[in-house]
Amino acid sequence: MDVFGEALKDQFIKPPAETLWVHNSYDEPEEMPVDIYFRDEKEMPELELKALDLCKGKVLDVGAGVGSHALVLQKRGFDITGMDISAAAVTIMKQRGLKQAIEGNILKYNVPKGNKKYDTLLFMMNGIGLTGSIPGLKAFLKQAKDLINKDGQLVFDSSDLSYLYLEIPFPEHGYFGEVSFRYEYKSVKGNWFKWIYVDQKTLIDIAKATGWNAEVIFEDDSDQYLARLTRVN
Repeated sequence: MDVFGEALKDQFIKPPAETLWVHNSYDEPEEMPVDIYFRDEKEMPELELKALDLCKGKVLDVGAGVGSHALVLQKRGFDITGMDISAAAVTIMKQRGLKQAIEGNILKYNVPKGNKKYDTLLFMMNGIGLTGSIPGLKAFLKQAKDLINKDGQLVFDSSDLSYLYLEIPFPEHGYFGEVSFRYEYKSVKGNWFKWIYVDQKTLIDIAKATGWNAEVIFEDDSDQYLARLTRVN
């Protein structure tokens, strides 16, 4: 069951949705306000607005949710496609007016034959985390070269999770930013899925090793930063 999608549908059709809980591998469950996915441009934080300003050319908004960021870019005149793994989210994107929306998993995605590659891959709200692990991130950065043009870019935000371990011990195995989540809505729990938050130094090192140049464009006061990756080769 698409637990996250059910919450989105309720928020879209008969708001407000009930409480969406996010269970994690490092602490107690947290409430996730569902209306945050339906923000308009005026409600978006500075980091997200800067990310939208960085976009160029043909854009793929990966993990687009209900299309809030994609709709801003569409209004600005971009050739923008929203992608999400949730069928419910894709349906809502279209109902909200996004002209190009596809259901899919970026980790298994290939640009259809005859279609132009993208100039920007956009991942908002820690969307790059879907790569799940350090090896997963490395593998995706190699794959991404087949999705974008030579002068294309990846634009995404992430966070340094080291602050979580001020009171609890660092994990004995694996990278400290590798965590797991699952959603709970109306007492129904979804499957656990892996997620990664990558600190700036680790990102820069991984980018260099996989043929990318990484720039940190912006940092906020909540340990989040905005990065742009461009191809070296």
